[in-house]
Amino acid sequence: MTHYFKHKMRSKRFGAIVGWVLLAIVAAIGFALLFGYGIMWLWNWLMPDLFGVVTITYWQAVGIFVLAKILFGGFGSHKSKEKKSHKGHRQCGNSNGDFAKWKFYDKYWKEEGENAFEAYVDRRQKGGDGLESVEP
Repeated sequence: MTHYFKHKMRSKRFGAIVGWVLLAIVAAIGFALLFGYGIMWLWNWLMPDLFGVVTITYWQAVGIFVLAKILFGGFGSHKSKEKKSHKGHRQCGNSNGDFAKWKFYDKYWKEEGENAFEAYVDRRQKGGDGLESVEP
């Protein structure tokens, strides 16, 4: 993945890179402010009427969010690469993620997939196992 970023950033000027970094920082701060106000608004709209609790401030809403992430969600994935490989993840092609074979995917399903499906429907209809008649 680091090679991807090196490749993409090679043609960029220093000013453009700094601009994108500053934009990302401003966007992250804006998202955090918006998210905190969203939690505060939802709490103050729902909780006092439903449970009779007091309203909260912005910083209390952010604190509730951080506490909930610590108790219930954590701050990111702590799974090792070994655990991920045991869950059925596999790579197509070589280890570089070569997807060159996928250019044949649509053609394969147009030619072979339709024929295989028609043969399956014919087998099911001849077997009389309750599949309704399908008109092409």
